[in-house]
Amino acid sequence: MINGGQLVVDALECFNTKRVFCVPGESYLPVLDALHDSDIATTVCRQEGGAAIMAEAWGKLSGEPGICLVTRGPGAANASAGVHIASQDSTPMILLVGQIATIRRHREMFQEVDYQQFFGGMAKWVAEIETADRVPEMMSRAWHVATSGRPGPVVLALPEDTLQQQASVSPLSASAHSMKATDTWPGADQLVQLQSMIEQAKQPLAIVGGSRWSANAVDQFAGFAERFGLPVACSFRRQMLFDHTHSHYAGDIGLGINPKLKERINSSDLILLIGCRFSEIPSQDFELIAVPQPQCPLVHVYPDATELGKLYVPTLAINASPKAFCAEVSKLTPATTHNRSDDLYALHQQYIEWSSLKHALPVASTMQSVMEHLIKELPTDSILCNGAGNYASWVHRFYPFRKYATQLAPTSGSMGYGLPAAIAAKLAVPEKTVLAFAGDGCFQMTMQEFGTAVEFGAAVIVLLIDNGMYGTIRMHQEQHFPGRVSGTDLFSPDFAALAKSYGAFGATVENGEDFAAAFAAAVESNGPAILHIKVDADALTPTMSLASIR
Repeated sequence: MINGGQLVVDALECFNTKRVFCVPGESYLPVLDALHDSDIATTVCRQEGGAAIMAEAWGKLSGEPGICLVTRGPGAANASAGVHIASQDSTPMILLVGQIATIRRHREMFQEVDYQQFFGGMAKWVAEIETADRVPEMMSRAWHVATSGRPGPVVLALPEDTLQQQASVSPLSASAHSMKATDTWPGADQLVQLQSMIEQAKQPLAIVGGSRWSANAVDQFAGFAERFGLPVACSFRRQMLFDHTHSHYAGDIGLGINPKLKERINSSDLILLIGCRFSEIPSQDFELIAVPQPQCPLVHVYPDATELGKLYVPTLAINASPKAFCAEVSKLTPATTHNRSDDLYALHQQYIEWSSLKHALPVASTMQSVMEHLIKELPTDSILCNGAGNYASWVHRFYPFRKYATQLAPTSGSMGYGLPAAIAAKLAVPEKTVLAFAGDGCFQMTMQEFGTAVEFGAAVIVLLIDNGMYGTIRMHQEQHFPGRVSGTDLFSPDFAALAKSYGAFGATVENGEDFAAAFAAAVESNGPAILHIKVDADALTPTMSLASIR
């Protein structure tokens, strides 16, 4: 006989889970007890929102479901921030939530929540395991639902009596092969039609994004683009999917898009969407590609058939995961020689011009110096993490991503993401340099997780960009209600002193000239670090000042 809590952990071990993120709660004590004797590392976080973001970032980085455990009621509510990110970012994740005993349901018990109602609109599947003997079945289903088709979050509620109950069922035992996401592959006739469409086009453009990629798939797609003369752009916050120094790279499609790239999309005679849904932000509020009938032939490649034709009617719909699609197109050989060299050269030069730091305003000189140093000194496999805010445009516009799995950023636009994501990344690949970009407002939403970084030795370097306000909201406020500042000023502590209070490295950067030495000292500390970078509040964005819009 074995109790439900042990069966949960046995299933996690079967999934080859390396680490779980949690905030402990009495509602799932049997699971915590089973983890005591497990080889699975347990990262104890300070708040459930941080734990869920760490699990989401782990899933985004690894392609395997990130695992988060939280207690019932308030714990689950806090964790919903990470579930929402996983939903909009198509990230595999499993949230395990403690629950009141099944025999006491529907009495509005202490912290009782109907999780199917609460999470139903943002999770792929929500269920409650009512008996211990169904734990293996339900845990297996959770893993496969989270990873199949369009990946996403799954929520399983674990009632107290289920976890305590003894069962004679065998623990989940599956082969490594059965715990791999199922790929869907393009048909031979689809590949023939795809090749014909590309070879007949004069100004095609490929746009890559979404999840279910791998380093090998990224390399295979680059080779495909080279052979067929395809310029390639990256969708919002998925810039790591194509080397920015590659001659076929055309730029990113998101907030603050290069106007020339936008014009080029409008003039394209063939668009390939590979792995992405092209939702509101990359589509520029659904204006770049007409809904539902695109203005030019559209090839849409996506791992979930329900997304094909959902917004855009494709000329050719291919239900295939990016990894499978790239493996097949890597075998294609052009029947004709393309004549797009001038187009490719022009697009890449336009990207280089657009991403030049010379465009930064003089008032933004501190961040200009920061980015110049990082671009010059960071290893190409460094992982850059950020949440939401105008500060993120310094990364998106100017940093040249070179390799796969070097960017963790929420397409959902969630503030507070950068620090927890960086902690998960550093725990996953401790040998790599991991930076967390955060604004003063963004950081303070999850800054308690800096204690998690210190406790578990996650040597992340936080670049905390402080302008004393919620800058993005102030920008919109000044544009729509000029001179009427309301609710956007922000009081903050001495962040360097905060780092030191944890026994970590902290330094304040007052100007660009101070950054190189401060960054070197942070690296040399070999532990978590905060660099408190004070910037002029007038520098709303790299290229827009507060004064200019008043």
